[in-house]
Amino acid sequence: MVALPRIITVANQKGGVGKTTTTINLATALAAIGEKVLIVDLDPQGNASTGLGIDRQEREVSSYDLLTGHAGVMDAAIDTAVPGLSIIASTLDLLGIEMEIASAPDRVLRLRNALRRSATEGAGYSYVLIDCPPSLNLLTLNSMAAADSVLVPLQCEFFALEGLSQLLQTVEQIRSSINPGLSIQGIVLTMFDGRNNLANQVVEDVRAHMGDKVYDTVIPRNVRVSEAPSHGKPAILYDLKCTGSQAYLQLASEVIRRERQLRAA
Repeated sequence: MVALPRIITVANQKGGVGKTTTTINLATALAAIGEKVLIVDLDPQGNASTGLGIDRQEREVSSYDLLTGHAGVMDAAIDTAVPGLSIIASTLDLLGIEMEIASAPDRVLRLRNALRRSATEGAGYSYVLIDCPPSLNLLTLNSMAAADSVLVPLQCEFFALEGLSQLLQTVEQIRSSINPGLSIQGIVLTMFDGRNNLANQVVEDVRAHMGDKVYDTVIPRNVRVSEAPSHGKPAILYDLKCTGSQAYLQLASEVIRRERQLRAA
């Protein structure tokens, strides 16, 4: 029997919550402990691809080709500077994907089918992380249909819980209609500033509402983490010792612990 990778989709319909930064750095941390990891960049902006130093010219085969059926995972995956970490890059072609596949009966299952085929072809990934666009569209639905679990980055700001409830409803709809095995891997609080009373209140509120779904690790606001993408590097490679990188390493250990508990259950 072919071993399927664990597929985690990183999703939030709000932009600017640290979704791509979380995807890149979590994937890097997993690769650093010896896992073979693939990122699928499903955001037309392509920030995960840029943040890992993949030039536009290198993206000849992309996630668009994967979803349209013109390429498989092994055709599209590009090795990154991080050993053990590959990425299927994004291009602006993704902007038109909804129109192209809207009438296809398998339109929500395109990514799931492609990832399953790659496992039978011996791609050998142990983890696949999917970076979603900041909206609940067909691309996000494809990622949730393919995933085992959803990781939700949540910025420590006033409207955080409001957006979260909408996302949780979408997860529930996908679970009931397409992917009954989908679960919430966890909620990670991002861009935390301990000097801000509101940020501390948001942390309390989210923990009160969501309980143990919220990771213990909180990702702080950190200049070095913000600088890293402009150098085409994950923060963990750019500055391992900064508080943001250390927080992402802690987050990775929590994710792995939860994954082990899920497998043992």
